[in-house]
Amino acid sequence: MIDKKLIGHEFDPVILPVEEGRLKFVAKAIGETNPVYSNLDAAKAEGHPSIPAPPTFAFMLEIDALDLYELMNFFGKDAKQLLHGEQGFVYLAPIYSGDRITISKKVKDIYDKKDGKLEFVITENHFVNQNNVKVAKTVTNYVIRN
Repeated sequence: MIDKKLIGHEFDPVILPVEEGRLKFVAKAIGETNPVYSNLDAAKAEGHPSIPAPPTFAFMLEIDALDLYELMNFFGKDAKQLLHGEQGFVYLAPIYSGDRITISKKVKDIYDKKDGKLEFVITENHFVNQNNVKVAKTVTNYVIRN
């Protein structure tokens, strides 16, 4: 069982660049056809300073900030046991190419079901840009099969 004393643990913040090429790739991968997500001129014509991040991009930053294998090792589990249970997003301001986003992750809850066969780790993640503007908050539910 994952030690419930880990509730409240805050991982070291990680700063990641938001690269234009990656935003374009993600937009294409998710089928986003709005040109503001792939064309700088179209983005600027709509009033954006650069290409905005497509929906759910914050989750990619979260994954990049803390390797899932390291995260599972931290909890004393094997990544093969991991399922992604749920993801919630709150967008507070746009994320743009050229931004540098600081990602902070905190363990909010740990609980189990089915007599410990399933364990749940809930994290809250905050995303702040280089101007100290909070751009997003996510809540992630990791499910560990025992």
